[in-house]
Amino acid sequence: MGTMLGLMHLELHVPQANSLKDKRRIIKGFKDRLGCRYNVSVAEVGGLDTHRRATLAVAMVGNDRRYVEGALQKIQNMAATHRDMILVEQDIEWL
Repeated sequence: MGTMLGLMHLELHVPQANSLKDKRRIIKGFKDRLGCRYNVSVAEVGGLDTHRRATLAVAMVGNDRRYVEGALQKIQNMAATHRDMILVEQDIEWL
């Protein structure tokens, strides 16, 4: 039995944010939904001091790579279709 760790970085643009407070409200809501819906760990790891950019790290552990990959794909789709932000870039690492 192997353990798979998928680590995905999402580079996000938040065009409607006019302040850090606006951005943090949008990003926090998104992070909370991801954590509850997909049982993943999410942290904002970049763009902390800019009010229209954010980089999120999403980590998921499982014993089936296809399952983890599918969940991370759903998260990517959720970010891409979010009404308050634009997915600029994403990448996945396997550990």
